[in-house]
Amino acid sequence: MRITRETLIRIAKETAQKRALSDPGLVAAYLTGSLRTENPFLGNSTDIDIVFVHAAQPKVRREILPLTPEIHLDITHNPRSEYDKPKELRIHPWLGPELYDPLPLYGTQHFFEFVQAGVRAEYKEPVNVLARTRQNAEHARQIWSGLQLSQETGPALLISYLKSVNHAANAVALLTGAPLAERRFLLQFQERAGAAGAPGLAAGLLGLLGGAHLGAATLGEFIKDWEKDFVDAASRNRVHPSIAAPRLGYYKRSFEAMLAGESPQSILWALVHTWTLSAAVLPPTHAAKWRAACETLGLAGEAFTERIEGLDRFLDTIEELLENMAASQGL
Repeated sequence: MRITRETLIRIAKETAQKRALSDPGLVAAYLTGSLRTENPFLGNSTDIDIVFVHAAQPKVRREILPLTPEIHLDITHNPRSEYDKPKELRIHPWLGPELYDPLPLYGTQHFFEFVQAGVRAEYKEPVNVLARTRQNAEHARQIWSGLQLSQETGPALLISYLKSVNHAANAVALLTGAPLAERRFLLQFQERAGAAGAPGLAAGLLGLLGGAHLGAATLGEFIKDWEKDFVDAASRNRVHPSIAAPRLGYYKRSFEAMLAGESPQSILWALVHTWTLSAAVLPPTHAAKWRAACETLGLAGEAFTERIEGLDRFLDTIEELLENMAASQGL
């Protein structure tokens, strides 16, 4: 079977229709993520990102359902109450971009007319663009501040660090578009940083992940060890949805494609993030390869202090960028 973007969009529509028939509390459903782009495939793999909006609080917030080894459904469940103030959503750094241009799959109660009217009005005005980006920058700075006094160690500490890096990078990305896709995080950031007039931030972001001087051979070895830990972690109970078993091929195929391309270091964001989530649920004795990789990347031990200091400088640059943009707009 030849799988195309159109095939997957049809599956998304059919999935929404089936859920609507079985769930009378379903208010709306919409498609977001990579299938809203012209080329959703990376390494011949992708996912189908669907958001279901429920009248009541959903029991599960996210579910991962396999279709093939390379493709799965990634379904988010939100309560209708999160959409009650659409004018506020236009400055929400995640829901705002998501609702600005989704593909509606199912709707009742004039959901899309009501919500999108509020979101799209003045969405691209500089004051609202800066409001979205500032929320991310401020959140990144708060997490960075917490790292100074954190009692966390091991995977928990690195997860906090990566959250700060994620919000910082997306503060820049939101200046010119939607949040960064997980697998294309580093690839997209390079373009977004340039569009924001700060191309040097791309090298800074790669440095925060310790990948400035890594070659394809080392990264290839990382993938082998990452896969073993991912499989081990995914087999356990109550794991983070990002490391659910159906997502193995989704990540692995994309890593292999990027490793064979011009920017092999682009695998680092998704690799380090999912490997750390895996290490967080594994016994310490099972995470030796993860620890060794973190030491190579400077994300553990004494070198990690330098990474945190680098994050401080990275945030300083972003904050200055936002201040200059606000001043140029008279805001």
